Amino acid sequence: MEKYSAFRDPGTGIQPFLTPVPLLGSSAVARIAIPLSYTLATIRTVLIMIIATFYLVFVSGACTVLTPVPPIHKAVSYIFTALLSRLSLLVLGVWWIPVEQISRKRGRPSVSREPWAPGAGDLIVSNWVSWIEVLWLAFRFDPIFVLPVSIAPVQQPDILPRARGTGRSTGTGSAAVLHPIRSTSQRANISGFRKVSLLRMITFTGNTPFDVSNDKHSSIEEIRLTANRPVVVFPECSTSNGRGLLRFAEVFKERAVPVRGYRIFVMCVRYDPPTALSPTLSHSIPSTLNPLSHVFSLAAALRPLTMSIRLLPITESPSSPSFMASEVISGDVGNDTLSAACAGLISQLGKLKRMSLSWEDKILFLKLYRKKES
Repeated sequence: MEKYSAFRDPGTGIQPFLTPVPLLGSSAVARIAIPLSYTLATIRTVLIMIIATFYLVFVSGACTVLTPVPPIHKAVSYIFTALLSRLSLLVLGVWWIPVEQISRKRGRPSVSREPWAPGAGDLIVSNWVSWIEVLWLAFRFDPIFVLPVSIAPVQQPDILPRARGTGRSTGTGSAAVLHPIRSTSQRANISGFRKVSLLRMITFTGNTPFDVSNDKHSSIEEIRLTANRPVVVFPECSTSNGRGLLRFAEVFKERAVPVRGYRIFVMCVRYDPPTALSPTLSHSIPSTLNPLSHVFSLAAALRPLTMSIRLLPITESPSSPSFMASEVISGDVGNDTLSAACAGLISQLGKLKRMSLSWEDKILFLKLYRKKES
């Protein structure tokens, strides 16, 4: 939409924060099926809420009595988490999730025999588009989820009092379309991370990092060293709509590459564009009871919802002794070669364009969005 054109990435032309919508002229069937969609959505949403209640009762509640016996607690918690996470996806209509290892060098499915099996203290690094991949990660690996904390970036004025024209000089008037120019937010420092539960991770989706003023946090290394499960890190620090890759925050400062002492598992999630009968799985704009409104929209889908997961073979990850960062990064990366390498790998893995916009820009976008939609 033109009123948000100031948040179009200048290099790619992508608007990464707006919710994708179906093509125009494809909604006739959907309008006819509205009564069925709403009935289905109500049933499915109630089932999802019941599943969430079961998770609170059994995983966050009953399983805690097993904490004194870590191996049993871990096993029982994983069983309940995996079952309830996959059941949630099935109820929403995500019936089948294609997962394949893709070789970066050959550009085709990998023939690597080494399993993609993150262990305790390993890191899973991924792009972040929705809470759907959070459920998939919980189902497959029962990892530790972490959220970034940061001092809020120093923000420049939202819109500068000038405009630029776009379009070609065709005589049709397209060149006269004016868009406001937004000043760039100052890059903020990620001070650390905070471990959160699966449900907290889901309800946070779409938001931007915490203000660290009085918040307890730890470094990734501190969390990793005490972890009994893999740790998931989303270096974008907030969700986009999946059309591109937001600029990674410096979350792995001063880490030597290749990484030693633990393994880095790199993955990418892709969602198909929405249609009249299947809304987008991406969730870039949080709601008041986040993500309940998005749950309801997905529950109203009359067709199966589709997604795909692409995994980078561990032999090609930044923890492989043969990994060469110069093959995937260029230019000045500052003090965070590992984040830059992961961004390059995910971009290649998912064939995603990298953007200059970041979570700092999303703060301004959400401020403008809420002002205009209120």
